[in-house]
Amino acid sequence: MGLAVIAVALGLPASWAVAKFSASFLYGVRPHDPMTFAAVPLFLATIAFLACWVPARRATSVDPQAALRRE
Repeated sequence: MGLAVIAVALGLPASWAVAKFSASFLYGVRPHDPMTFAAVPLFLATIAFLACWVPARRATSVDPQAALRRE
């Protein structure tokens, strides 16, 4: 989850700076659309949280002695 936070922290300013250059590729969206700059990082952070939480939740349900015996 820490890597996702770092990526969002570095990606937001970078995407804000590059938005002017990509304005010709966007159709119907302003280059500095606040809704897009709010929704996309929130969506990516949610996906990263679920990608971290689901395996961690599954790992906490395993009996440690049983897991060590299989090794």
